[in-house]
Amino acid sequence: MNRAELLSAYRRMRLIRVTEERVAVLYAQGQVPGFVHTSVGQEAVAVGALFRVRPTDVITSTHRGHGHVLAKGLPPERMFAELMGKDAGANRGRGGSMHVADPELGIFGANGIVGAGLPIATGAAYALRPRGDVAIAFFGDGAVSTGAFHESLNLAALWQLPVVYVCENNGFSEFSRTGDQHPVPVAQRAVAYGMPFQQVDGNDVEAVDAVMDAALAAVRSGGGPRLVEAVTLRVRGHYEGDPQRYRGAADLPADPLVVARERLLASGVPRPEIDEIDDEIARVVASAEKFAVDAPEPDPATAREFVTAPRRFVAVTDPGAGTPVSTSRIIRQALSDALTDDPTVFLAGIDVAGGNVFGLTRGLAEQWPDRVLDTPIAETAIMGLGVGAAMAGLRPVVELMYLDFLGVCLDQLMNQAAKLRFMTGGAVTVPMVVRTQFGSGRSSGSQHSQSLEALLAHLPGLTVVMPSDPADHYGLLRSAIDDDNPVVFIENRLIYERKGPLPARGYRVPLGSARVVRPGTDLTIVSWSRMVHLSLAAAAQLASEGVDAEVVDLRTITPLDRDAVLRSLARTNRLLIVHEAVTDFGVGAELAALAVNEGFWSLDAPVRRVGAPATPAPYAPALERTWIPTENDIIRAARELTADR
Repeated sequence: MNRAELLSAYRRMRLIRVTEERVAVLYAQGQVPGFVHTSVGQEAVAVGALFRVRPTDVITSTHRGHGHVLAKGLPPERMFAELMGKDAGANRGRGGSMHVADPELGIFGANGIVGAGLPIATGAAYALRPRGDVAIAFFGDGAVSTGAFHESLNLAALWQLPVVYVCENNGFSEFSRTGDQHPVPVAQRAVAYGMPFQQVDGNDVEAVDAVMDAALAAVRSGGGPRLVEAVTLRVRGHYEGDPQRYRGAADLPADPLVVARERLLASGVPRPEIDEIDDEIARVVASAEKFAVDAPEPDPATAREFVTAPRRFVAVTDPGAGTPVSTSRIIRQALSDALTDDPTVFLAGIDVAGGNVFGLTRGLAEQWPDRVLDTPIAETAIMGLGVGAAMAGLRPVVELMYLDFLGVCLDQLMNQAAKLRFMTGGAVTVPMVVRTQFGSGRSSGSQHSQSLEALLAHLPGLTVVMPSDPADHYGLLRSAIDDDNPVVFIENRLIYERKGPLPARGYRVPLGSARVVRPGTDLTIVSWSRMVHLSLAAAAQLASEGVDAEVVDLRTITPLDRDAVLRSLARTNRLLIVHEAVTDFGVGAELAALAVNEGFWSLDAPVRRVGAPATPAPYAPALERTWIPTENDIIRAARELTADR
């Protein structure tokens, strides 16, 4: 850095320091709610690491991210207002201290989940590569023990993505010393990925700038990812109010602002010039604080806004009378057409380029080798790839091989994809699709048979689709890829070879729209996915007994087409719900609640549910046959419901 650059860096560090000191005071006074983690002492890392980034470069941050977002250009007024929960905040008061973001400034968000920003930065880097831009992922030393760290660096190294991972090693992981948490240093972890590594004094802004300048240049020139460890300090506790009984004064090394100030003086900068910067920053911060204090609270009437992006209008059209083909081929055609029609669409997942475990994507990689991508077995990285790439402007379709594997990557869906639009006050859209499949009946056992839609439907912000009809697989998948929200598209593998007409290329089915697949007058059967076919077979048998059952296919679990269910119930006055998932606490319970609330006066009989018992899926065929809902189970329940009609 020359003298002018060092003065600029000092000004930015001073802004962070004074802002954080005021945040601590405001928190103690009760003007900042929730939790606050300040970055006092780590200013040189934020400023040095971002001193030469472009506006179009992207960062992800941590719960201790105030310094990063200020260094990336967020005005302090908007940060103060966000921390105070004001409508003028960076995220309109929806994010708070741990979740400050501004995608227009390339700030893809601080994060309350340790390590969660690394997969998102990796996904963003994939999207940024054609533009020549870089993603910078800040994380603390505590994150190196997480799976998200390993999966992200492994994928970035494999694909040679333009990302710099910056570890702020402040010596503590929450309340534990770093040396007590990690058996090997960060440098050895870089070796495992064949990734260039550089350690730097994180209290020296010039040193950090020099290391990052070289790292950014190497990454921009196609040199692949870099790992930088900035050894720094955490002056205050893990959180404001932390008594810090686990540390002593010896743990506090040199203050980065003092280091920079003394270097400026040694270079000949007059002391009054530096003092004027201090005075200027004090005025700036005081003005920003006043702006935030005076700013209005969010209007309570807006409390439910920003959960989902507006849905695109989808005209209801005829699928056409195409040649009957298997559902698996229809899915492949939908993906092929989406890749053809939209250059921002790409597919990624385990063995996707090879066709996936069921051969659904076979042949697509030959046609689009740069957009149909195999990943390692790394579900967290795959989901994060989708989140980050979607935030950066692409439309990823990522595959989760089995729905059962949801547990190993749930954070990226539950706390990232589903919540980012809300936590950023509508500033972010996450147009990603997660294709996955399930299905019991083939002795796949407890870890490969689960119908987990209720878990996903319970997460505001996610769209959950479960088609049954072959044509719907095409129309709903195309609508899901077009949609500006995260969609989990759940296929049933036992439907893959069911045949139906291949729809016309422009065919779409609106998300959130149920369909009456069999009209009736005596009983409503609501179902979805494979159970629709069993319900139709049961309805045919019931018809021979004089019971006219109406069958409603939900198609989309959330948004739930409540009106369609209530309209059908008003016609038949009886409701039977059929699903493959275990009955307890399932989607059927939500439908039952709908019936006894809004539909109460239409009911002439209790609501009944048919589903699997509340045990894991058995392996032995004899046991599995007793566990899976059957056509006879549906018929028996329907008979009981209509016995007194």
